[in-house]
Amino acid sequence: MTGKSAYGMETRTTAHQTGVTHLESHPSSGDGTFPEDVPSATRLEHDCLGSARVPADVYWGIHTHRAMSNFPLGSAHVSDHPELIASYALVKHACASANADLGLLDAGTAKAIIAACRELEHGELQDQFPIDVLQGGAGTSTNMNVNEVIANRALELSGHERGEYDLIHPNDDVNMSQSTNDTYPAACRLAIVRALSPLTTETTELALSFHDLADRHINDVTMGRTQLQDAVPMTFGQEFHAFASFLKSDARALGSMVTPLCVVNLGATAVGTGICADVRFRDLATRTLRSISGLPVTAAWDPVAAVSDMSDFVSVSASLRNLSLHLKKAADDLRLLNSGPRAGLNDIDVPPRQAGSSIMPGKINPVVPESVDQCCFTVMGLDATVCAAAGSGQLQLNPFEPVIMHSILTQIRLLANAMRMFRTLCVDGITVNIEGGRRHALASPALATALNPVIGYEGSLKIAQESTESGRPVRDVAAELTDLPASELDRLLDPLTLSRKLGQTCHEHHDD
Repeated sequence: MTGKSAYGMETRTTAHQTGVTHLESHPSSGDGTFPEDVPSATRLEHDCLGSARVPADVYWGIHTHRAMSNFPLGSAHVSDHPELIASYALVKHACASANADLGLLDAGTAKAIIAACRELEHGELQDQFPIDVLQGGAGTSTNMNVNEVIANRALELSGHERGEYDLIHPNDDVNMSQSTNDTYPAACRLAIVRALSPLTTETTELALSFHDLADRHINDVTMGRTQLQDAVPMTFGQEFHAFASFLKSDARALGSMVTPLCVVNLGATAVGTGICADVRFRDLATRTLRSISGLPVTAAWDPVAAVSDMSDFVSVSASLRNLSLHLKKAADDLRLLNSGPRAGLNDIDVPPRQAGSSIMPGKINPVVPESVDQCCFTVMGLDATVCAAAGSGQLQLNPFEPVIMHSILTQIRLLANAMRMFRTLCVDGITVNIEGGRRHALASPALATALNPVIGYEGSLKIAQESTESGRPVRDVAAELTDLPASELDRLLDPLTLSRKLGQTCHEHHDD
């Protein structure tokens, strides 16, 4: 259900209450004053800058209110990354549990906080995270948004009013023993792990589709091409199998990122020294997070280094970039092989999806591979953003983690969607011009290469040149210019035999 909040902003009803989904105008001027049409349904909150009123029907508070006014960029909102919200809730859950076990947090307060965290872990209250992702402050606004939502929901679950922070406080209770600088990176790491799982599945599924296509055409010969020129015979199966191999290596690379991403720095607080955290908190919070997440979570060996180290994020982005390069190659090659249908290669046909021209009747374009290419271009640009941001931190903190996180999660989502589209709307429906491929393989002068071991390079060169000039097949020219028996020429120039010099078949590698 949608409607209008007190400030004319679009809202969406959750399981519990109506909240602001995105900022279209400033809720206040920053000094607590509001437009004349603002009703009295607000609550007064304060921070180090003073006081301000926030809508009474939202779970976020003054820190979120400030951030909404400070970053009106319209790029994307924290709510657009549900993996981050759920992962942040896991981190807060683990911290509350550890603080309670250490006797630092009242058991009743901890229970309410954990209950609120569990709701976020299960995807509730997503519309309560309206801050732009390109925020300043190294993620502080997101951390405080999370703290405020959890605190106010915990208050509500405890039978109290939102904003009664003397009972459950966003900083003192929800953020106890923590800093943005250790919780935000931890949440980011777990969010990426969460997002990588469906991406790895899509990568594997696309690889299997190419495997299946390859298996159907393992004995169908075509002409291999290098530098867009005729090279030597191969099979369509070998050509498609190469795409599958690329993607399988990408899936392995993505899987290898899980363990390093599960190294977190809880208890390091602001700069890695652990100020404001009990010395026992680090180990207990890490073990608790490992238990409730089901992931191989461990503590960073150097807390100070870990606060500012972006290398794992760079590695993930590099793996995503490599995946996009392989995906782009497959899309580009299919576009070339599909070119024509009369004046191009015409080796394959991709499924027709829509009319290709507003003026040329019957023209069909390879729109799905073209869309895949554009997704890949976007991923490459986001990877450049990650690299630039990762190299721009100073001293004990990199303040640009928000754009790094946004870029990586956007890459993951875009690639997963692109591969699903590529697989279901293109690859699974490809048909192969078997006769055309064999005709290319038999007619190309490059077939003379197979005679090198028998008559030498110079002899083969003469045959290739004559075949090119006369337009006659290599087999006919070789019969005329050599004394090789017909049966020997048939054996030497059989394109299927030539494609199997290494004994390769698609089936041998199908289940690797």
